[in-house]
Amino acid sequence: MFDLDRWHEIYYVLRSNKLRTFLTAFGVFWGIFMLVIMLGSGKGLQNGITQNFGDMATNSVFLWTERTTVPYKGFTRGRSFDYENSDIRALRDAIPEIKYLAPRTNVGGFNGSSSVVRKLKSGEFPLFGDYPVFNNIDPVNMVSGRFLNDFDLNEKRKVVVIGQRVVDILFEKGEDPINQYIQINGVYFKVVGVFRSKRNGEAAAQDNQRIHMPFTTVQRTYNLGNTVGFFNITSRDGVPVAIVEKKAIEVLKKRHFIAPEDDRAIGHFNLEEEFKKMHGLFFGIQFLIWIVGTGTLLAGIIGVSNIMLVVVKERTREIGIQRALGATPAKVISQIITESVVLTTFAGYFGLVIGVGILEGINYLLDHTGINTEMFLHPGVNFNVAVTALIILVISGAVAGLIPARKAVSVKPIDALRYE
Repeated sequence: MFDLDRWHEIYYVLRSNKLRTFLTAFGVFWGIFMLVIMLGSGKGLQNGITQNFGDMATNSVFLWTERTTVPYKGFTRGRSFDYENSDIRALRDAIPEIKYLAPRTNVGGFNGSSSVVRKLKSGEFPLFGDYPVFNNIDPVNMVSGRFLNDFDLNEKRKVVVIGQRVVDILFEKGEDPINQYIQINGVYFKVVGVFRSKRNGEAAAQDNQRIHMPFTTVQRTYNLGNTVGFFNITSRDGVPVAIVEKKAIEVLKKRHFIAPEDDRAIGHFNLEEEFKKMHGLFFGIQFLIWIVGTGTLLAGIIGVSNIMLVVVKERTREIGIQRALGATPAKVISQIITESVVLTTFAGYFGLVIGVGILEGINYLLDHTGINTEMFLHPGVNFNVAVTALIILVISGAVAGLIPARKAVSVKPIDALRYE
């Protein structure tokens, strides 16, 4: 393996026909280059989409009310209803698989907003009544201050936690909003925390406009009684949230006199199922990329094998002389396979390095130019994938040289010496 004469011979053979060597190496280079670029792009797409989830608990389900579609126990179809505070205790008691239960209400209804004023500045922002546990389901980065706590909830404190966008609009640059007061729908509240979304792009922009207020404060201040807008629920670790979803729907149907077969009265969204579908999609994309990339790489390897056959044919007399001087078939085979491995490994290595370099360059531009890349973020290739690609190259190079090598030793030395 470390025979200096062998490496001189390999260098001479590859250098003797530079154009042929370059074109052969380019096929391998292009194969591994395209594989790296496609894998990195697929990873960037996956990162961009999953970033929109932030650190949100994926084992979550959301439940809201719709109109009934089936008459039941004297109630006609088309009836509207609301969740109530008593449903909170009922769900907790009936479903031990629940980890976090966060009732919520949106002042102004779905996609509604509230008028917020501070001194001469004002804006329209969505206002949510929340339990402190909501920050365990959909966490945010606290820029300053704190999130809601149980004392806020139990004492119905007039406090709020506001997003960074709210601060930018209502406060002067550099001004500390903590312990300042803002007016929401005519009522004053103290700011106890400022947060920034963990998501990316448009999703982050929407999050950063939110205002969070203690759930009990919202009910009391805006005369909502004991009405609950909707529920955010997560399951305990190791428990599919579909189990919690099914049980919760059954409990709520029973409590609000909804027909068991009425599947439209309670709206629900299972984030865990959607997350699994998304991961299945990306698995399919990665699988397709490997097929296409490996096929492209295989085409380059076949090119190497064909060129090595030509090289073996040109060196028939040389191989015959080696055999006549005592070279064993194993030595001849190892010589040709080594030439093939060297060619494919070097070409593949450069393809890998340039591919990774381009991905890093794109990543740098995305991070430093401020381009909005909501669907594409941090393209790159896992180190294990890069090592796997190099191993595939070495094995492919050996396989590519095996057929020409076997052909070389199949010729008798006397016939090889007569070859013209």
